[in-house]
Amino acid sequence: MPVISRDEVAHLARLSRLALTDAELDEFAGQLDSILSHVKVVTEVPAEDVPPMANPNAVTNVTRPDVIVPGLTPEQALSGAPSVEQDRFAVPQILGEGE
Repeated sequence: MPVISRDEVAHLARLSRLALTDAELDEFAGQLDSILSHVKVVTEVPAEDVPPMANPNAVTNVTRPDVIVPGLTPEQALSGAPSVEQDRFAVPQILGEGE
């Protein structure tokens, strides 16, 4: 006996505002019946002693230790810049600023 009928699929289609043909209603009824049957099988698996988890494998982040190292001086950072203004990179204006 099917778990979901063709009429129930038509009702769900109306609620979802889907226009389905008769052939699609028959096809989806069979597919949804199969899906619900599989879900029923999965729910019957004894899992009371299995703790809830997001991932069955223990996952930990592998990170390196933070070590402070000296960075570039402003002169070194700006040494390759095509244009510098007040110890900053100078770029052309955009978006009509200054007009």
